[in-house]
Amino acid sequence: MAAAERSVSVCLPARDCAATVGPIVEALAGLRERAVIDQLVVIDGGSGDATARVAAEAGATVFSESGLMPDYGPVAGKGDAMWRSLSVLDGELVCFLDADVLEFSTHYVLGLLGPLIEFDEIDFVKAFYRRPFRQGDIALADGGGRVNHLLARPALAIFYPALAGVRQPLAGEIAARRSLLELLPFATGYGVEIAMLLDVLDQVGLDGMAQVDLDTHLNSHQPLLDLSPMAYAVLKVLAMRLEREGRLLELDAAPLLLDGRAFDAPLAERPPMVSAR
Repeated sequence: MAAAERSVSVCLPARDCAATVGPIVEALAGLRERAVIDQLVVIDGGSGDATARVAAEAGATVFSESGLMPDYGPVAGKGDAMWRSLSVLDGELVCFLDADVLEFSTHYVLGLLGPLIEFDEIDFVKAFYRRPFRQGDIALADGGGRVNHLLARPALAIFYPALAGVRQPLAGEIAARRSLLELLPFATGYGVEIAMLLDVLDQVGLDGMAQVDLDTHLNSHQPLLDLSPMAYAVLKVLAMRLEREGRLLELDAAPLLLDGRAFDAPLAERPPMVSAR
């Protein structure tokens, strides 16, 4: 608080997070009362539960994602919601957090904002952490983050070795200068985190990036089958970037077949907000 000279917005994209969003917002509202952050926003993704009401009662300003920039049509996933949130976030520093975290602590925000406040040369901060995996009576200290460990990190090490040291490329917790975020296109779906890393690298290079150890990240885990669409979307982002760069030829991806259903991940990108305005 003593070092901060720029306004701070914290944003939580949320869908069906009524069980977790309340304590998170309450903790963040405490930071707002102490003038550590200036704006606290939840972007509700059409939740079927009481996410919006719980977040508002806990102290957040809540927007429905469908009501933001409606001229761009239906909202196409998390990345699209993050992009549209820039139209209502007014802080010079912007911090995105997940809304499904268990045992949330305010050190998430302080850790992510710290490098932006302390170092003028840093424009983008990414979280990393341990993700314990719990299933019934079984607990594995580092068993979570399966798509991260099995796909994202190996793929970056092979195709984008400059980013091989990023420990949690799919982490949803980031902080960045608004001036940088407005220069970035936003992938609309599951691929937003990996695409953002590549775009940030192009804009500011490794010297403008930092990662922060936030210790432990606890949340519910999806069944393995449900992770396949996420992995497919991440891999498709990487493949299309490689094709764009001329390093992959004649990409003709087939839909992913799951239990007789075809899943596709159309790669739509929202334009940089500075041009959309």
